[in-house]
Amino acid sequence: MTLAQLANSIETFFVRHRDRLKYLHAAMFVFFMAVIFGPLLLPEPPPGATTFTHVRPFASYMLWGMWFPLVFLSVIFTGRSWCGLLCPMGAAAEWGNKLGPQRAIPRWMRWEGMPIVSFLIVTILGQTVGVREHPEAAAEVFGGTMLAAIVVGFIYGRRRRAWCRHLCPIGLLLGIFSRLGAVEFRPVVRLPGGDTYTEKGACPMMIDLPRKEESRHCIECFRCVNPGAKGGMNVVLRRPGAEVENIRDHHANPMEVWFLFLGTGIALGGFLWGILPLYQDLREALGELAIGQGWYWLTAPGPSWLMSVHPERRQVYLWMDFTLISGFMTAVMLAMTAALTFTTAAASVLAGRCGADLGFRQRFSELGYQYAPVAMVSLVVGLGGQLFTPLQVLAGAHVVGMTKGGLFVLGLVWSIWLGERILRRQGVPAAARILPLLPGALGSALVALGWWPAIFGL
Repeated sequence: MTLAQLANSIETFFVRHRDRLKYLHAAMFVFFMAVIFGPLLLPEPPPGATTFTHVRPFASYMLWGMWFPLVFLSVIFTGRSWCGLLCPMGAAAEWGNKLGPQRAIPRWMRWEGMPIVSFLIVTILGQTVGVREHPEAAAEVFGGTMLAAIVVGFIYGRRRRAWCRHLCPIGLLLGIFSRLGAVEFRPVVRLPGGDTYTEKGACPMMIDLPRKEESRHCIECFRCVNPGAKGGMNVVLRRPGAEVENIRDHHANPMEVWFLFLGTGIALGGFLWGILPLYQDLREALGELAIGQGWYWLTAPGPSWLMSVHPERRQVYLWMDFTLISGFMTAVMLAMTAALTFTTAAASVLAGRCGADLGFRQRFSELGYQYAPVAMVSLVVGLGGQLFTPLQVLAGAHVVGMTKGGLFVLGLVWSIWLGERILRRQGVPAAARILPLLPGALGSALVALGWWPAIFGL
């Protein structure tokens, strides 16, 4: 079977059954509610409880060992199919929209930086409340996000997914990674003018379908797929990474690049603060300073909705913990962003001197996408490390380390390959590409190096 035949089979199946997707959405909603709120109704797990012997550890594993890493990995093979076919938040927001006043989406919400703000707030809050350790925190973060999605969907948009397009904490991140995906929804007849935003037409994500050029906003809901219609879309299978290799033809967006830099940094900070001895040293120093200066409020516990306050589990965060965690994560984010900005800028300057076309800003935006593979692997291995728990039980820690290391090498090589392909499209001769490729390779290596403890430990 050829790729075209396989794509046609996929298209035919989902077009035939798309009216039944509402039942899948309903089932996912019920399952999501059970995983999020079910553990709150159960007693504390006994000492030694494991993923497969108690519901609370199992629910945590379903979130952080299965859902989180597999959603990110799935974009390579199926694009943002999670968002359109399975996500209960997006579906709930759309259901609410049918009942609400359907007000116009305000300008502040349409600002392209809103998904970045949403992602940073939720990521930091998840760390300060202990979303991985405490079911109450998971219920707050995921349940609160669900409630926000429903409220936004109820109020804004005219049969559109305003939440998914403008405010979802992971929507834009999945969108960036979906550019690496093997699935594309392509117009049967593409009109000139480039990818634009519109609240007219069939797309719930406000894509001007006849002018669609990029994958980042497409949630693959199959509503636009009408076989045989000139105004419809076709499902096309392509080589993973092809869109990034030819990002010039797919609306390179500077805001996506900044989000990729910032998101990679904040996620790394969320991982490092919990394992580096530096954090404990800083905490001790801040505690001594607070007592010496009479800043006793820093040594008091904060509200449980903002930080982890669980004396029964021997974890009570003080205001200085909240300050340090959020400050540490922000510092790592800014440092990583500065490093990737420098390497990308250097690559852009060198590319220009080696014969690349267009201006510095455009070259910078295009070359920023080369870090997508290594950034995605970092998130999967670093923050989704529970995915490897069964492998560790079956084969041992050394096999897990080799697997994680292999994934990082794969991501690093893929990022370097994308950098070379982007430089090729910019018109840099083959013999001259090695020079502007070096800063990008250094940036990818820095991302991988930052996550070294996730692979081999300290």
